[in-house]
Amino acid sequence: NNLQDVLVKSGLPLALDFPQIAVVGAQSVGKSSVLESIVGRDFLPRGTGIVTRRPLVLQLQNTPGTREWGQFGHLGNQQFENFDLIRQEIEKDTDRVCGKNKGVNMQAITLKIFSPHVIDLTLIDLPGLTKVPVGDQPADIESQIRNLVMRYIQRKNCLILAVTAANTDLANSDALRIARDVDPQGERTIGVITKIDIMDEGTDALEMLEGKMYPLKHGYIGVVCRSQKDIQAKRTIRQAVDKEMDFLSKHPAYRTIYPRCGTKYLATTLNRVLVNHIRETLPEFKMKIVKLLTSAEQELLGYGDTIGKSNQGASLLHLFSTFARNFADAIDGKLTSDVSSNGLTGGARIHYIFHDIFGAEVKQFDACRGLTDNEIRQAIRNATGPRASLFVPEAAFEIIVKKQIAQLEEPALRCVDQVNEELQRVIMQSELPEMQRFVNMREKVFEVVRSILKNCLGPTNQMIANLIQIELAYINTNHPDFIGGSRAIAEARDHPPVPTGQIPPPPQPPVVPNRASSPSADNESAGGAMGMSALLNGFSIFGKKPEGVVDVPRRHAVSDPNDGVEFTARQGMMSMPAVIMPNPVPTERERCEMKIIKSLIYSYFNIVKKNIMDAVPKTIMYFMVNTAKENLHRELVKNLYREDMYPVLLQEHEDIGVRRKRCHEMIQVLRKALEMLNSLRDQSDQFCPPGRLT
Repeated sequence: NNLQDVLVKSGLPLALDFPQIAVVGAQSVGKSSVLESIVGRDFLPRGTGIVTRRPLVLQLQNTPGTREWGQFGHLGNQQFENFDLIRQEIEKDTDRVCGKNKGVNMQAITLKIFSPHVIDLTLIDLPGLTKVPVGDQPADIESQIRNLVMRYIQRKNCLILAVTAANTDLANSDALRIARDVDPQGERTIGVITKIDIMDEGTDALEMLEGKMYPLKHGYIGVVCRSQKDIQAKRTIRQAVDKEMDFLSKHPAYRTIYPRCGTKYLATTLNRVLVNHIRETLPEFKMKIVKLLTSAEQELLGYGDTIGKSNQGASLLHLFSTFARNFADAIDGKLTSDVSSNGLTGGARIHYIFHDIFGAEVKQFDACRGLTDNEIRQAIRNATGPRASLFVPEAAFEIIVKKQIAQLEEPALRCVDQVNEELQRVIMQSELPEMQRFVNMREKVFEVVRSILKNCLGPTNQMIANLIQIELAYINTNHPDFIGGSRAIAEARDHPPVPTGQIPPPPQPPVVPNRASSPSADNESAGGAMGMSALLNGFSIFGKKPEGVVDVPRRHAVSDPNDGVEFTARQGMMSMPAVIMPNPVPTERERCEMKIIKSLIYSYFNIVKKNIMDAVPKTIMYFMVNTAKENLHRELVKNLYREDMYPVLLQEHEDIGVRRKRCHEMIQVLRKALEMLNSLRDQSDQFCPPGRLT
């Protein structure tokens, strides 16, 4: 009883699954009469409909002497010797919590009864089960009561005292039905059969009491309740108990089992079963108490003690250093925490961004993405100027490849943003428990860190843009991995262009041979650039023009944007159209030129991709990640370590003091409960109390 009293005040019994006995049954089956018979006094409210609307935790405690009294948990140490006042207080407190509309509430009433006529026992009286709302009862009263009852009896350490009237069919017992839902084997259910004295003449409840209809591990106990005639005649409960034993001993069906029936036997049986149940569950229950105590002590440690004024500066420096170290360790993979088992964190996620996101995107970036054959033809035409070209112009290659290189800036800048977002996550992972306590310091520290990251973002983005501009500033056609003009022309000669009307296969990146073994490598590098003019001097991939043959100028189809009519130069002078496009069908020469240009673009673009994939992560690490790690502690001290800011930064959250106090109280309660459990263990052989019903 003392242990339960301590835990009830702390609000822990349901969480701990405290061993106890819950009394369940339908309305008007005699639950209240059974409890009053065990106590030996009239103290429970009576009436029609729902009388018990809140759980009543009834703690019986045997005391020496002749004095009897009761105490309510919500009234402190106030004692009630008049049991009529106890009944009135139960009704009053029920109406206070539940109102007067016959609704139910899960908040329990705790009542202690001290008497020399009781044995040490704890029972929980629950509202009677009902099916049909009556009067002003809520429409869902059935589900409300069922949910309340289930909240108690579904816990495996709760014994169920199922009360059923003898004049009803046991198969239709509401108490046994709800008990069977949570205890299908009947291992923790105790059956009580009431009103065995008012059954129809010629019938008895012997088969029920012997468990032949629905067996239970702890069996059934028959009791005789006080009749309304006894109540009106002011017959005491003790007199009713004596009358009960007289009835059982003389009844022809019950006299053979009467020592195992009656209120006295019921009380001693409940005490014995509960004591044995407590003994069985004691180790597990103690482990729960120890676990809760450890958790409460850890929580209290997180709240810490109030920091004195003289220690504020040192405390702040310690917190700044610890946070900066956690930030660096999270990036370097040295921060050990529970989140490490939930996937990649910190620096590992940054590595994933560099190589699995950015690197993969750049690798898959097609050198000719967004580039059409018409654009290549236009670039070649525009690069030749007013003269007809004999060779593929270098200017066309540079214009096109620069356009493609510029597209790499977007994924590189996107990589910067992703790393910046990841560093924001690292900030949260590096948070100290004390920062939950000092919310002002938490906000200021996060503000400083975000400011550092913001200041790093600009230089990082600028350096990324510079990397792209560096690649655009000089197209190094002398790079050892570059295919060069001769190799591109050789591929064009080995793989002639597809005739007009057939669909050419998509261009593939060229395989670059080892230039050290190429006899034309020196010739190409001698020109200082691509050396294409030197390679093609006096030679044309289309063959030499025969002497004496005069070129016939080609006709260019010109479309008038106004009327769509085509004109030729032979038709005379005409106005210059706004847009002049090449012939829609490329010539054989143009197809060869496009093939050469694409080979050169693929080769050089692969070189640039390797450079960007290598330089971007290094740039981000230098300008953002490492800079943030190295400057974090210094910036925290510079911006926040000022004496005038100490009180603001170390101001606790308004509810921290309340939590610390509640945690202190919880620890005291759990320690006291643990001491009681240890004493119970030491006295496990002396559980049965000396008190008895008289």
